[in-house]
Formats: sequence, C-alpha cells, structure tokens
Amino acid sequence: MEGLVIWLLLGVILWSAVHFVPSLGPALKTRLIGKFGRKSYRILFALLVATSILLMIFGWRSTDPLFLYALGSWTSPVTTLLVLCAFILMGATNYPTRIKRFIRHPQLSGLAVWSVAHLISNGDSRSLILFGGLGLWALAEIFLISAREGAWVKPEAPSLVVEFRGLAISFVIFFAAMALHPWFAGVPVIAR
Repeated sequence: MEGLVIWLLLGVILWSAVHFVPSLGPALKTRLIGKFGRKSYRILFALLVATSILLMIFGWRSTDPLFLYALGSWTSPVTTLLVLCAFILMGATNYPTRIKRFIRHPQLSGLAVWSVAHLISNGDSRSLILFGGLGLWALAEIFLISAREGAWVKPEAPSLVVEFRGLAISFVIFFAAMALHPWFAGVPVIAR
C-alpha cells in the first residue's frame, strides 16, 4: 500500500470505533455522559465522526489505488441497481414503511448493500479498505444492536400514501447523489 492510504484506514477505524461505543462500551458512554454531560458527549461524538469522514475523504483522494480485480462490464448496471436499493433501505429509516417489517435495521442494511455494490465495480486497494471496512462495520453493528435490543417488535404497516411518499423521496435523493457523485467522490458514476 502506497501513498496516504493510512489516512483512509484511520478514517474507517475511527468511524467504526466511535460507532461501536454504544454497542460495545455502554459503560464508557455512560461515564463520558456523566463526566461531560449529554450535550458535550453528542458534540464530541459528532466531531469524531466528522474527523473520520474527513480522514476517509483525504485518504481516498490522496491514495494511488492498487488494482486488484475486475469483474466485467456487467457490474455497472448491477451496481446502480444495488445502490438504488441501498438508498431505499437507508431512506426507510426515516419514515413508516413496510420495509421495517422485513428488515430490522434498514439503514445499516442499506450501508452494507451500498458497500457490496461499490466493491463489485471497484476492484482496487482503496475501495477494499473503504467499502469493505464500512460494510463489515455495518454487518457487525446489525448483530450487536440486535443482541442489545432483544426481541424484534415489528411496526404496523403504514398507508400506501406514506409508503410511496417515502419511496419517492429516496428516488429523488438517489438521482441527486448520482448527479453529484463526480463532485463529492471525484469519480463519475459511469466510466467514460
């Protein structure tokens, strides 16, 4: 691994560590809240998350990728479809939906799908670190949060109007992200 890949790796590790605190270290979270207060804890949490994102962005953009594999031309439409599914899942966290009757943690599941989608199309070292690392973190969090919360109580199904409104918002965000992808990721969605 060459370049500044260490910054990318540190970003993924920091992101994971900060988010694992509530699942793996509830006593540490309680101590921090007791010592600094809930508001200061949230500010610290947000600052550490923002730092991890900046490290990932800086590491991504500063690292020369080492090519590892290529899966073929079929990956582009499959990746696009999986990312759309990921956006629908992540959006489902924010509104009543039937999805939550089948998937307990739609946001984390969406992140895992998003990670797999990107690993299908990007066979380089920095993609393996970023998308592989975040995908593994999401899967671990699903397991840890489910164990902490106990039995799954499935929500009631919402009206179709609420369901379709939520889906429409997810579609709009997906298409906006597709259009803005070259600017925030530095990579076009469809290679020319």
